[in-house]
Amino acid sequence: MKEAINITHKFAYALSTLVLLLSSCTREDSPMIRLARNEVQRSRIQSQVEFEVKTEEGLKTDGFKIENKEGTVVITSPSEVGVLYGTYQLLRMGGTCPDTVCNPFYDLRILNHWDNLDGTVERGYAGSSIWEWDMLPDCLSMKYVDYARFNASVGINGTVLNNVNASPKILSENYLKKVSALAELFRTYGIKVYLSVNFASPMVLGGLKTADPLDSAVVEWWQNKAREIYKLIPDFGGFLVKANSEGQPGPCDYGRTHAEGANMLADALSPYGGIVMWRAFVYNAGDADRAKQAYQEFQPLDGAFRNNVIVQVKNGPIDFQPREAYSPLFTSIKKTPLMAEFQITQEYLGHSNHVAFLAPMWTEFFQDVKTAGGEAAMKQMVGVAGVANIGSDSVWGGHPFALANWYAFGRQAWNPYI
Repeated sequence: MKEAINITHKFAYALSTLVLLLSSCTREDSPMIRLARNEVQRSRIQSQVEFEVKTEEGLKTDGFKIENKEGTVVITSPSEVGVLYGTYQLLRMGGTCPDTVCNPFYDLRILNHWDNLDGTVERGYAGSSIWEWDMLPDCLSMKYVDYARFNASVGINGTVLNNVNASPKILSENYLKKVSALAELFRTYGIKVYLSVNFASPMVLGGLKTADPLDSAVVEWWQNKAREIYKLIPDFGGFLVKANSEGQPGPCDYGRTHAEGANMLADALSPYGGIVMWRAFVYNAGDADRAKQAYQEFQPLDGAFRNNVIVQVKNGPIDFQPREAYSPLFTSIKKTPLMAEFQITQEYLGHSNHVAFLAPMWTEFFQDVKTAGGEAAMKQMVGVAGVANIGSDSVWGGHPFALANWYAFGRQAWNPYI
Protein backbone atom coordinates (compact mmCIF):
# COMPACT_ATOMS: atom_id res chain seq x y z
CA MET A 1 0.00 0.00 0.00
CA LYS A 2 2.75 2.43 0.96
CA GLU A 3 4.57 1.63 -2.30
CA ALA A 4 1.43 2.44 -4.27
CA ILE A 5 1.10 5.78 -2.47
CA ASN A 6 4.73 6.58 -3.21
CA ILE A 7 4.22 5.85 -6.91
CA THR A 8 1.12 8.03 -6.99
CA HIS A 9 2.90 10.92 -5.31
CA LYS A 10 5.92 10.59 -7.59
CA PHE A 11 3.70 10.57 -10.68
CA ALA A 12 1.73 13.60 -9.49
CA TYR A 13 4.86 15.58 -8.77
CA ALA A 14 6.46 14.57 -12.07
CA LEU A 15 3.30 15.60 -13.91
CA SER A 16 3.18 18.99 -12.20
CA THR A 17 6.82 19.57 -13.05
CA LEU A 18 6.19 18.62 -16.69
CA VAL A 19 3.30 21.09 -16.87
CA LEU A 20 5.59 23.87 -15.68
CA LEU A 21 8.29 22.94 -18.16
CA LEU A 22 5.89 22.80 -21.10
CA SER A 23 3.91 25.88 -20.15
CA SER A 24 6.30 28.02 -22.14
CA CYS A 25 8.76 27.08 -24.83
CA THR A 26 10.67 30.36 -24.54
CA ARG A 27 14.28 29.27 -24.48
CA GLU A 28 15.54 31.94 -22.12
CA ASP A 29 12.85 31.42 -19.48
CA SER A 30 14.04 30.21 -16.08
CA PRO A 31 11.96 27.80 -13.94
CA MET A 32 10.62 30.72 -11.89
CA ILE A 33 9.60 32.74 -14.96
CA ARG A 34 8.00 29.63 -16.44
CA LEU A 35 6.08 29.29 -13.18
CA ALA A 36 4.86 32.89 -13.42
CA ARG A 37 3.85 32.36 -17.04
CA ASN A 38 2.03 29.16 -16.13
CA GLU A 39 0.11 30.93 -13.34
CA VAL A 40 -1.14 33.49 -15.88
CA GLN A 41 -2.15 30.77 -18.32
CA ARG A 42 -4.01 28.64 -15.79
CA SER A 43 -5.91 31.70 -14.53
CA ARG A 44 -7.35 32.27 -18.02
CA ILE A 45 -7.25 36.03 -17.66
CA GLN A 46 -7.65 37.90 -20.91
CA SER A 47 -4.68 40.23 -20.54
CA GLN A 48 -1.47 39.73 -22.49
CA VAL A 49 1.29 39.63 -19.85
CA GLU A 50 5.01 40.19 -20.31
CA PHE A 51 7.81 39.90 -17.76
CA GLU A 52 10.95 41.99 -17.44
CA VAL A 53 13.76 41.29 -14.99
CA LYS A 54 15.79 44.46 -14.69
CA THR A 55 16.88 47.04 -12.13
CA GLU A 56 14.53 49.97 -11.78
CA GLU A 57 14.82 53.00 -9.55
CA GLY A 58 12.52 52.73 -6.59
CA LEU A 59 12.24 48.94 -6.67
CA LYS A 60 13.65 46.70 -3.95
CA THR A 61 14.98 43.28 -4.88
CA ASP A 62 11.61 41.59 -4.22
CA GLY A 63 9.57 44.57 -5.34
CA PHE A 64 7.72 44.86 -8.62
CA LYS A 65 6.08 47.33 -10.98
CA ILE A 66 2.94 46.65 -13.00
CA GLU A 67 2.31 48.79 -16.07
CA ASN A 68 -0.41 48.73 -18.71
CA LYS A 69 1.04 49.36 -22.16
CA GLU A 70 -1.34 49.31 -25.15
CA GLY A 71 -3.22 46.20 -24.14
CA THR A 72 -0.22 44.45 -22.58
CA VAL A 73 0.47 44.17 -18.87
CA VAL A 74 4.20 44.40 -18.12
CA ILE A 75 5.48 43.13 -14.80
CA THR A 76 8.97 44.39 -13.99
CA SER A 77 11.26 43.53 -11.08
CA PRO A 78 15.00 43.43 -10.33
CA SER A 79 14.55 39.74 -9.50
CA GLU A 80 12.66 36.75 -10.85
CA VAL A 81 10.92 36.23 -7.53
CA GLY A 82 9.73 39.83 -7.71
CA VAL A 83 8.19 39.05 -11.10
CA LEU A 84 6.43 36.09 -9.49
CA TYR A 85 5.07 38.31 -6.69
CA GLY A 86 3.87 40.79 -9.29
CA THR A 87 2.11 37.98 -11.12
CA TYR A 88 0.22 36.97 -8.00
CA GLN A 89 -0.70 40.61 -7.37
CA LEU A 90 -2.15 40.79 -10.88
CA LEU A 91 -4.15 37.62 -10.30
CA ARG A 92 -5.44 38.95 -6.94
CA MET A 93 -6.79 41.91 -8.87
CA GLY A 94 -8.60 39.64 -11.32
CA GLY A 95 -6.22 40.25 -14.20
CA THR A 96 -6.77 43.98 -14.39
CA CYS A 97 -4.56 46.16 -12.27
CA PRO A 98 -3.80 49.88 -12.35
CA ASP A 99 -0.19 50.92 -12.79
CA THR A 100 1.47 50.26 -9.46
CA VAL A 101 4.82 49.99 -7.69
CA CYS A 102 4.92 47.59 -4.74
CA ASN A 103 7.82 46.89 -2.39
CA PRO A 104 7.96 44.67 0.69
CA PHE A 105 8.55 46.46 3.96
CA TYR A 106 10.22 43.42 5.53
CA ASP A 107 12.88 41.32 3.83
CA LEU A 108 12.21 38.17 5.90
CA ARG A 109 8.67 36.79 5.88
CA ILE A 110 8.86 33.38 7.46
CA LEU A 111 6.59 30.62 8.71
CA ASN A 112 7.71 28.75 11.83
CA HIS A 113 6.48 25.15 11.91
CA TRP A 114 6.40 23.59 15.35
CA ASP A 115 6.39 20.14 13.73
CA ASN A 116 8.16 17.19 15.32
CA LEU A 117 9.96 14.43 13.44
CA ASP A 118 7.45 11.84 14.67
CA GLY A 119 4.62 13.63 12.85
CA THR A 120 3.11 15.39 15.86
CA VAL A 121 2.72 19.17 15.91
CA GLU A 122 3.16 21.21 19.08
CA ARG A 123 0.32 23.71 19.43
CA GLY A 124 -1.04 22.34 16.17
CA TYR A 125 -4.79 21.92 15.72
CA ALA A 126 -5.01 20.70 12.12
CA GLY A 127 -3.96 17.09 12.21
CA SER A 128 -0.48 15.65 11.91
CA SER A 129 2.54 17.26 10.28
CA ILE A 130 2.48 17.82 6.53
CA TRP A 131 6.11 16.70 6.33
CA GLU A 132 6.18 12.98 5.51
CA TRP A 133 9.71 12.36 6.70
CA ASP A 134 9.51 8.61 6.18
CA MET A 135 8.77 9.13 2.47
CA LEU A 136 11.38 11.81 1.87
CA PRO A 137 13.63 12.39 -0.01
CA ASP A 138 12.42 10.00 -2.72
CA CYS A 139 8.76 10.94 -2.62
CA LEU A 140 7.56 14.52 -2.89
CA SER A 141 3.85 14.93 -2.30
CA MET A 142 1.82 17.27 -4.48
CA LYS A 143 0.69 19.03 -1.30
CA TYR A 144 4.23 20.45 -1.00
CA VAL A 145 3.65 22.16 -4.35
CA ASP A 146 0.33 23.53 -3.13
CA TYR A 147 1.97 24.68 0.12
CA ALA A 148 4.76 26.48 -1.73
CA ARG A 149 2.33 28.05 -4.16
CA PHE A 150 0.12 29.40 -1.38
CA ASN A 151 3.09 30.91 0.44
CA ALA A 152 4.54 32.53 -2.67
CA SER A 153 1.13 33.95 -3.59
CA VAL A 154 1.00 35.97 -0.35
CA GLY A 155 4.69 36.91 -0.26
CA ILE A 156 6.08 34.45 2.30
CA ASN A 157 9.70 33.69 1.43
CA GLY A 158 10.91 31.31 4.13
CA THR A 159 9.89 28.30 6.16
CA VAL A 160 11.35 26.77 9.32
CA LEU A 161 10.46 23.12 8.97
CA ASN A 162 10.70 21.87 12.54
CA ASN A 163 9.81 22.65 16.13
CA VAL A 164 11.84 25.16 18.16
CA ASN A 165 12.01 22.40 20.78
CA ALA A 166 14.25 20.76 18.24
CA SER A 167 15.43 17.19 17.96
CA PRO A 168 19.16 17.03 17.17
CA LYS A 169 18.31 14.35 14.57
CA ILE A 170 17.24 17.05 12.12
CA LEU A 171 20.96 17.77 11.56
CA SER A 172 21.86 14.17 10.81
CA GLU A 173 22.93 13.28 7.28
CA ASN A 174 19.76 11.26 6.74
CA TYR A 175 17.43 14.13 7.58
CA LEU A 176 19.49 16.78 5.80
CA LYS A 177 18.96 14.87 2.56
CA LYS A 178 15.22 14.99 3.20
CA VAL A 179 15.41 18.73 3.89
CA SER A 180 17.40 19.19 0.68
CA ALA A 181 14.59 17.61 -1.35
CA LEU A 182 12.07 20.08 0.07
CA ALA A 183 14.44 22.99 -0.47
CA GLU A 184 14.86 22.08 -4.13
CA LEU A 185 11.10 22.10 -4.69
CA PHE A 186 10.52 25.33 -2.74
CA ARG A 187 13.33 27.18 -4.52
CA THR A 188 11.26 27.79 -7.65
CA TYR A 189 8.68 29.56 -5.47
CA GLY A 190 11.25 31.86 -3.86
CA ILE A 191 11.08 30.08 -0.51
CA LYS A 192 14.21 29.41 1.55
CA VAL A 193 14.36 26.58 4.05
CA TYR A 194 15.51 27.11 7.66
CA LEU A 195 15.92 24.67 10.53
CA SER A 196 15.41 24.91 14.28
CA VAL A 197 18.47 23.47 15.99
CA ASN A 198 19.15 22.05 19.42
CA PHE A 199 22.09 23.79 21.08
CA ALA A 200 23.34 20.47 22.47
CA SER A 201 23.57 18.87 19.00
CA PRO A 202 27.41 18.56 19.17
CA MET A 203 26.99 16.33 22.22
CA VAL A 204 24.10 14.24 20.90
CA LEU A 205 25.27 13.84 17.30
CA GLY A 206 28.97 14.50 17.60
CA GLY A 207 29.74 12.72 20.86
CA LEU A 208 31.38 15.79 22.40
CA LYS A 209 31.39 16.23 26.16
CA THR A 210 30.23 19.83 26.00
CA ALA A 211 28.25 22.31 23.92
CA ASP A 212 30.11 25.33 25.33
CA PRO A 213 30.09 27.90 22.50
CA LEU A 214 33.65 28.98 23.37
CA ASP A 215 35.04 25.44 23.22
CA SER A 216 37.17 24.99 20.09
CA ALA A 217 35.85 21.48 19.39
CA VAL A 218 32.26 22.75 19.57
CA VAL A 219 33.07 25.63 17.23
CA GLU A 220 34.67 23.21 14.77
CA TRP A 221 31.69 20.85 14.93
CA TRP A 222 29.24 23.60 13.98
CA GLN A 223 31.54 24.84 11.21
CA ASN A 224 31.72 21.35 9.73
CA LYS A 225 27.95 20.94 10.04
CA ALA A 226 27.36 24.25 8.24
CA ARG A 227 29.69 23.13 5.44
CA GLU A 228 27.75 19.87 5.14
CA ILE A 229 24.40 21.68 5.00
CA TYR A 230 25.41 24.17 2.34
CA LYS A 231 26.90 21.47 0.18
CA LEU A 232 23.43 19.93 0.04
CA ILE A 233 21.42 23.18 0.13
CA PRO A 234 23.36 26.12 -1.36
CA ASP A 235 20.63 28.64 -0.49
CA PHE A 236 19.91 27.34 3.02
CA GLY A 237 18.51 30.21 5.08
CA GLY A 238 19.96 29.50 8.51
CA PHE A 239 19.06 28.45 12.05
CA LEU A 240 16.25 29.28 14.45
CA VAL A 241 17.28 28.73 18.07
CA LYS A 242 15.36 28.36 21.31
CA ALA A 243 17.97 28.28 24.09
CA ASN A 244 17.83 28.33 27.88
CA SER A 245 14.06 28.46 27.97
CA GLU A 246 11.60 25.86 29.24
CA GLY A 247 14.42 23.39 29.85
CA GLN A 248 16.11 23.69 26.46
CA PRO A 249 19.94 23.68 26.46
CA GLY A 250 21.84 26.86 25.71
CA PRO A 251 24.97 28.91 26.29
CA CYS A 252 23.87 29.98 29.77
CA ASP A 253 24.43 26.36 30.88
CA TYR A 254 28.15 27.13 30.56
CA GLY A 255 28.13 30.63 32.00
CA ARG A 256 28.02 32.21 28.53
CA THR A 257 25.63 34.85 27.27
CA HIS A 258 22.97 34.55 24.61
CA ALA A 259 25.17 36.72 22.41
CA GLU A 260 28.13 34.36 22.75
CA GLY A 261 25.96 31.39 21.83
CA ALA A 262 24.33 33.12 18.88
CA ASN A 263 27.61 34.52 17.59
CA MET A 264 29.25 31.10 17.52
CA LEU A 265 26.50 29.80 15.25
CA ALA A 266 26.49 32.99 13.21
CA ASP A 267 30.21 32.65 12.53
CA ALA A 268 29.65 29.11 11.23
CA LEU A 269 26.91 30.30 8.84
CA SER A 270 28.47 33.62 7.81
CA PRO A 271 30.68 32.33 4.95
CA TYR A 272 27.56 31.06 3.21
CA GLY A 273 25.26 34.01 3.84
CA GLY A 274 23.17 32.27 6.51
CA ILE A 275 21.49 33.92 9.47
CA VAL A 276 20.70 33.00 13.06
CA MET A 277 17.26 33.83 14.43
CA TRP A 278 17.74 33.71 18.21
CA ARG A 279 14.46 33.65 20.14
CA ALA A 280 14.11 36.07 23.05
CA PHE A 281 11.35 34.00 24.66
CA VAL A 282 13.33 32.90 27.71
CA TYR A 283 11.82 31.93 31.01
CA ASN A 284 11.94 29.15 33.54
CA ALA A 285 9.28 27.90 35.93
CA GLY A 286 10.85 29.53 38.98
CA ASP A 287 10.97 33.05 37.58
CA ALA A 288 8.78 35.55 39.40
CA ASP A 289 7.85 37.70 36.40
CA ARG A 290 7.97 36.25 32.91
CA ALA A 291 6.92 39.56 31.36
CA LYS A 292 10.22 41.26 32.13
CA GLN A 293 12.75 38.45 31.72
CA ALA A 294 13.31 38.82 27.97
CA TYR A 295 13.99 42.53 28.48
CA GLN A 296 16.35 41.87 31.40
CA GLU A 297 18.39 39.31 29.46
CA PHE A 298 18.51 40.85 25.99
CA GLN A 299 18.43 44.63 26.32
CA PRO A 300 21.89 44.72 28.00
CA LEU A 301 23.24 42.65 25.08
CA ASP A 302 22.11 45.16 22.45
CA GLY A 303 24.99 45.63 20.02
CA ALA A 304 26.86 42.50 21.16
CA PHE A 305 25.48 40.26 18.41
CA ARG A 306 27.06 39.52 15.01
CA ASN A 307 25.55 41.25 11.99
CA ASN A 308 23.88 38.03 10.81
CA VAL A 309 22.08 37.45 14.12
CA ILE A 310 18.46 38.51 14.44
CA VAL A 311 16.73 38.48 17.82
CA GLN A 312 13.23 37.06 17.35
CA VAL A 313 10.77 38.55 19.84
CA LYS A 314 7.18 37.52 20.53
CA ASN A 315 4.78 40.38 19.79
CA GLY A 316 3.93 40.61 23.50
CA PRO A 317 6.16 40.17 26.56
CA ILE A 318 4.26 37.22 28.04
CA ASP A 319 3.18 34.44 25.68
CA PHE A 320 0.87 35.05 22.70
CA GLN A 321 -1.98 36.22 24.91
CA PRO A 322 -5.26 37.36 23.30
CA ARG A 323 -4.59 40.85 24.64
CA GLU A 324 -1.25 42.25 25.78
CA ALA A 325 0.95 45.23 25.08
CA TYR A 326 3.87 44.98 22.66
CA SER A 327 7.16 43.72 24.04
CA PRO A 328 9.34 46.62 25.28
CA LEU A 329 12.28 45.11 23.37
CA PHE A 330 10.81 46.51 20.15
CA THR A 331 11.42 50.08 21.27
CA SER A 332 14.48 49.58 23.48
CA ILE A 333 16.76 47.58 21.14
CA LYS A 334 18.67 50.06 18.98
CA LYS A 335 21.66 48.19 17.53
CA THR A 336 20.45 44.64 16.89
CA PRO A 337 18.09 43.50 14.09
CA LEU A 338 14.76 42.18 15.36
CA MET A 339 12.00 39.93 14.10
CA ALA A 340 8.45 39.99 15.39
CA GLU A 341 7.02 36.55 16.16
CA PHE A 342 3.25 36.07 15.89
CA GLN A 343 1.16 32.98 16.51
CA ILE A 344 -1.05 32.10 13.57
CA THR A 345 -2.11 28.91 15.29
CA GLN A 346 -4.82 29.64 17.86
CA GLU A 347 -3.22 28.34 21.03
CA TYR A 348 -5.14 30.73 23.29
CA LEU A 349 -7.98 31.52 20.91
CA GLY A 350 -10.05 28.38 20.66
CA HIS A 351 -7.67 26.05 18.82
CA SER A 352 -9.46 25.01 15.61
CA ASN A 353 -12.91 25.15 17.22
CA HIS A 354 -13.45 28.92 17.31
CA VAL A 355 -13.40 31.54 14.60
CA ALA A 356 -10.85 34.26 15.36
CA PHE A 357 -9.53 36.67 12.74
CA LEU A 358 -6.07 37.69 13.94
CA ALA A 359 -5.18 40.47 11.52
CA PRO A 360 -6.62 43.27 13.72
CA MET A 361 -4.40 42.14 16.61
CA TRP A 362 -1.31 42.22 14.39
CA THR A 363 -2.30 45.58 12.91
CA GLU A 364 -2.59 47.01 16.43
CA PHE A 365 0.89 45.69 17.28
CA PHE A 366 2.52 47.35 14.27
CA GLN A 367 0.72 50.63 14.87
CA ASP A 368 1.66 50.67 18.57
CA VAL A 369 5.34 50.06 17.80
CA LYS A 370 5.23 52.76 15.13
CA THR A 371 3.57 55.22 17.49
CA ALA A 372 5.88 54.51 20.42
CA GLY A 373 9.18 54.01 18.61
CA GLY A 374 8.73 55.91 15.39
CA GLU A 375 10.53 55.12 12.14
CA ALA A 376 13.61 53.85 13.97
CA ALA A 377 11.66 51.08 15.70
CA MET A 378 9.89 50.18 12.45
CA LYS A 379 13.20 49.75 10.66
CA GLN A 380 14.84 47.88 13.54
CA MET A 381 12.55 45.01 12.59
CA VAL A 382 13.92 43.28 9.50
CA GLY A 383 11.44 40.43 9.39
CA VAL A 384 8.27 38.82 10.66
CA ALA A 385 7.75 35.20 11.72
CA GLY A 386 4.47 33.39 12.21
CA VAL A 387 3.94 30.12 14.09
CA ALA A 388 1.93 28.12 11.59
CA ASN A 389 -1.12 25.91 12.04
CA ILE A 390 -0.77 23.92 8.84
CA GLY A 391 -1.36 20.19 9.03
CA SER A 392 -2.74 17.14 7.29
CA ASP A 393 -6.33 18.31 7.77
CA SER A 394 -8.28 18.52 4.51
CA VAL A 395 -8.58 22.30 4.88
CA TRP A 396 -4.95 22.72 5.99
CA GLY A 397 -5.68 24.82 9.07
CA GLY A 398 -8.28 22.71 10.90
CA HIS A 399 -11.00 25.27 10.14
CA PRO A 400 -11.74 27.02 6.82
CA PHE A 401 -11.51 30.44 8.43
CA ALA A 402 -8.04 29.63 9.77
CA LEU A 403 -6.73 29.96 6.22
CA ALA A 404 -7.70 33.62 6.35
CA ASN A 405 -5.13 34.06 9.12
CA TRP A 406 -2.42 32.37 7.03
CA TYR A 407 -3.28 34.71 4.15
CA ALA A 408 -3.45 37.78 6.39
CA PHE A 409 -0.09 36.97 7.95
CA GLY A 410 1.57 36.82 4.55
CA ARG A 411 0.13 40.13 3.40
CA GLN A 412 0.96 41.92 6.66
CA ALA A 413 4.46 40.46 6.70
CA TRP A 414 4.91 41.89 3.20
CA ASN A 415 3.92 45.37 4.34
CA PRO A 416 1.72 46.10 7.38
CA TYR A 417 1.67 49.84 6.68
CA ILE A 418 -0.32 49.86 3.45
